[in-house]
Amino acid sequence: MKKHLSASILSGAIFFATSALAALAPGAAAPDFTAQASLAGKSFTFSLKDALKKGPVVVYFYPSAYTGGCDIEAHTFATEKAKFDAAGATIIGVSADSLDRLNTFSSDPKYCAGKFPVASDASGSIAASYELKTEAAQPGLTDVRGVAINHGFIERTTFVIGRDGKIIATLSSQADHLHPEDHVKKSLAIVQKLQGGKAP
Repeated sequence: MKKHLSASILSGAIFFATSALAALAPGAAAPDFTAQASLAGKSFTFSLKDALKKGPVVVYFYPSAYTGGCDIEAHTFATEKAKFDAAGATIIGVSADSLDRLNTFSSDPKYCAGKFPVASDASGSIAASYELKTEAAQPGLTDVRGVAINHGFIERTTFVIGRDGKIIATLSSQADHLHPEDHVKKSLAIVQKLQGGKAP
């Protein structure tokens, strides 16, 4: 019998059993990565190095597409996308979802709405390079559509990375008790300050 996501997951408050890893802190060099990603349902290769040439990058890790908190977060990023653009910032979401799942999620008008890309970190190697923990999916778990979730959950953490490749801010739901929307609001405020020439 398939299990639907618990109330805590649906609300975006996914808790991890251990905290052996601590996310990379501000001032650290952001690990470079390339990954298969999707924008508006179309696959492409995302390069952090290339994105940083255009301005700061908001790299947000999230547990899974089509789960309550992640859906709220994606919708909020999509709603505020024009403000990130005005600040010269790029948004990239990263999860362990397969590219097939992300092709659907990235184009869904209720979530990413084709506004920004989401990348697949199926192996968890990108998350690990940022010192984030990935929890294995529970057998029989399904998303809000009733579709099986067969991948791990990366802890919800957002990194704001400056053009110099250094991490400016680390926002963690686990450590800072942030709601999904807070990741959007706080990262937007930071890139807007950068755009205005002010220290975050």
